[in-house]
Amino acid sequence: MRHHPFASLSDLLDAYQRRDPAARSKLEIFLLYPGVHAVLYHRLAHWLYRHRAFFLARFVSQWNRFWTGIEIHPGATIGRRLVIDHGMGIVIGETAEVGDDCLLYQGVTLGGTGKDQGKRHPTLGNGVLVGSGAKVLGPFTVGDNARIAAGAVVLTTVPAGATAVGVPARVVRMDGVPVRYADAVDQIHVEDPICRELEGLRERLAQLEEIMEHQTHTKERTA
Repeated sequence: MRHHPFASLSDLLDAYQRRDPAARSKLEIFLLYPGVHAVLYHRLAHWLYRHRAFFLARFVSQWNRFWTGIEIHPGATIGRRLVIDHGMGIVIGETAEVGDDCLLYQGVTLGGTGKDQGKRHPTLGNGVLVGSGAKVLGPFTVGDNARIAAGAVVLTTVPAGATAVGVPARVVRMDGVPVRYADAVDQIHVEDPICRELEGLRERLAQLEEIMEHQTHTKERTA
């Protein structure tokens, strides 16, 4: 089923209104939000790319980058209602695929590692959120409704519903439930080394007092 382009644009503007509390009206979003402009320019660039007008496609893509600060290769596949919040510094590679209802913050890279041929960039499922400055690198899948924390570097598959954090990223939640690892370091319930030393001294002192008391009783009996 083909969607009317104006209906699709209205869906996109609705998505911005739902996700951005600073958005006051659809007119403001349409005229002033670079993420909207980036997606609209990409639609044209992608259409030219699919029709093998590669030079024109890259020209539109580069104009998009100049105008919005967002670089989307014309070969990338972008789903419906993609919200790009702020957007400055976002890079999306040629074979990247972004599902419906995703949210990307500034500084995100959907890139490659330089080691792969053909499919080189990640695939995001539907409803994925990628935090500011996160790097998702390689030809793997980030599952539906996954969350990538700000500043994370993701190099392997992220399951649906998971939250990944860190460098390199690891899954810390599944569907909102914390994931515990056998080798995880507990950063909260950490034993105080000074208390441990004091406890050892107390135990040693008690042992010495016991020995001295025993020796005193022995001397008293033999006197």
